[in-house]
Amino acid sequence: MARTRVILAGATGWAGSELARGIAANPDLQLVGAVSRTHAGNRLGEVVGEARLECLVSGSVREALRTPGEVFFEYTRPEVAKAHVLAALEAGAHVVIGTSGLTEEDFQEIDRAGRASSRGVLAVGNFALTVVVLQRLAQVAARFFPHYEIIDSAHDDKPDAPSGTARQLARQLAAVRPAEVTVPLERVQGPREARGATVAGVQVHSVRLPGYVIGLEVVFGRPGERLHLRHESGTSAQPYVAGALLAIRKVGGLVGLHRGLEGVIDWEGQTPW
Repeated sequence: MARTRVILAGATGWAGSELARGIAANPDLQLVGAVSRTHAGNRLGEVVGEARLECLVSGSVREALRTPGEVFFEYTRPEVAKAHVLAALEAGAHVVIGTSGLTEEDFQEIDRAGRASSRGVLAVGNFALTVVVLQRLAQVAARFFPHYEIIDSAHDDKPDAPSGTARQLARQLAAVRPAEVTVPLERVQGPREARGATVAGVQVHSVRLPGYVIGLEVVFGRPGERLHLRHESGTSAQPYVAGALLAIRKVGGLVGLHRGLEGVIDWEGQTPW
């Protein structure tokens, strides 16, 4: 059986190491390259505790891309992610982006590069199944409830706010139905920032405190009632693996930039995981 060759940037991080072990456990995938500056030159399997991972860790993406790969997985930091993605597209790989914090301008440039190279890019704010289902249910709810806001929570040292997942959800819901605000923001009595940031016309509130890992909630309101849809993640990165593996398998059928897992899931078919 032909295996999809994967290069993983951020392979020794919290989420990346769990994904590396997940790739090793799936016979249709092969991890042929890994990037981590702190573990460059070591065998990846020794670093993450998985003997089946035999590739050496590279200190840079450019070095890792010398080994041909069909899919490049970006799991590092927002300040270097765009350069990594563009380098991978230039090398002829499809790309999955798991790094949050990229701007709309970054995504536009990435989309142009993907289309120019006839390669797919799948940008996913959160690979957890609970998030994908929340997004789907929230789009259904937005058809019925015109008033809604998003609460984005994370650990205190997460630098990007709102998170990529919250931004993605705001765009998805606004496309279904623009959010209504009873008191226009310019008429707020007090600091306007108290009403959160406006993303795609949706109010988003970001909480950054110790004790949180990742959380996402959308609250829909009607007179006399509320609907809360909420995702909470624990301390393990395991919930993100299944979605990340699905993205790796699906991105080769795309051209240009695509956002979120929901677009590559057959919602009417069997469970995709």
